[in-house]
Amino acid sequence: MRFIMITVLIDMMSIGVIVPVLPLLIGQFTADPTEQALWYGVVAFAYSAANFFGAPILGAMSDRFGRRPVLLLGFCGLALNFFATALATQLWVLIAVRLLGGLMQANAAVANAYVADISAPEERAKRFGMLGAMFGLGFIIGPVMGGLLGGIDLRLPFFAAGVLAMLNLLYGYFVLPESLPVERRRAVTWSSANPITSLKKLGRLEGIGSLVLVIALSNLAQFVMYTVWVLYTTFKFGWGPTENGWSMFAVGLAAALVQGVLLGRLLKRFPAKKLAIIGLVSSTLGYLAWGLAPAGWVMYVIIALNLLGFTVTAAMQSIVSNAADASSQGQTMGAVASLTSLMAVVGPVLGAPLMGAVSHLPPGDWRIGAPFYFCAAVQLLSMLVATRHFRRERRLASLSAAQSTAA
Repeated sequence: MRFIMITVLIDMMSIGVIVPVLPLLIGQFTADPTEQALWYGVVAFAYSAANFFGAPILGAMSDRFGRRPVLLLGFCGLALNFFATALATQLWVLIAVRLLGGLMQANAAVANAYVADISAPEERAKRFGMLGAMFGLGFIIGPVMGGLLGGIDLRLPFFAAGVLAMLNLLYGYFVLPESLPVERRRAVTWSSANPITSLKKLGRLEGIGSLVLVIALSNLAQFVMYTVWVLYTTFKFGWGPTENGWSMFAVGLAAALVQGVLLGRLLKRFPAKKLAIIGLVSSTLGYLAWGLAPAGWVMYVIIALNLLGFTVTAAMQSIVSNAADASSQGQTMGAVASLTSLMAVVGPVLGAPLMGAVSHLPPGDWRIGAPFYFCAAVQLLSMLVATRHFRRERRLASLSAAQSTAA
């Protein structure tokens, strides 16, 4: 675990570094806030659309060739992405670079498959939480670095991110061991690499079914939030790169605390399914509160109150991973990553226009929170679908037990 945790930490630091400054860099190529919001949506769409097609292919390749070489390819893609973004002088170059980066990167999916390779089913929820803690820790360190460096020069964080990605490449090449034994590898087929087919197979896994919709809706809410966070705080509270970096620090700290420290204890008290429902309720209320926040400091209060919202991802990943067999963890996690990428495509398409539609309003206006109100509605629907699915599962299990007893 320590090898893959360090890999994910460096990976998320490199991504986190650019979060506070990418929307502002795009603003250098645009004329007004509305145009800035829309083009930021296009740039985010380009990366996610490419990743939607690339993630299942790379996930399937990791089932065939092992996790390590696919992770190394992803680190190369990240480094190229960041250095080229730092040097971009036109908007179309930025979009092209993000497309290429999205095609080459499936690190989150492969890292999750790596953890599944080395963990017993009953350990996976806790270990996915440990991995999530590294994601959170990366978002503690990365955005603060990005905010401070961006205060000096908006392009400096991208050079720093590229260096971090190269360090991860060297660490992966010389230190990271392979997790998938040769005897558990499987050939790459078109069906396993096709994103549509992989999503259908995900839905057919026993015990998953409508949970695919839950994962999709929950991720959609997250990606709308990611798309608008920096623009929202800039338009509503007048924040700059440093303030946004510290806000991302708070989000990462909360995620690391919950997934790295509290999740193991929570799983002893609540099963993964119940914890997922609790987290969905918490995050629904959190999105609504962020949209209504009257001042910047209130955003931090809501982050603290929404701690249980950070349990959803680990709980859902555990449920999905336990439904898949040992030889198809890469394909399954690639399908989840592809679904996540699809929502990352849809998120900017919805979030950026929503943000652009309210960007003309005066600072502090409650209507600027429109994208967060949308997130709350989507997450509420996700919670209702999950509740219905788990209740149906319990009824079927009870009926099956009753029939077995009668027989």
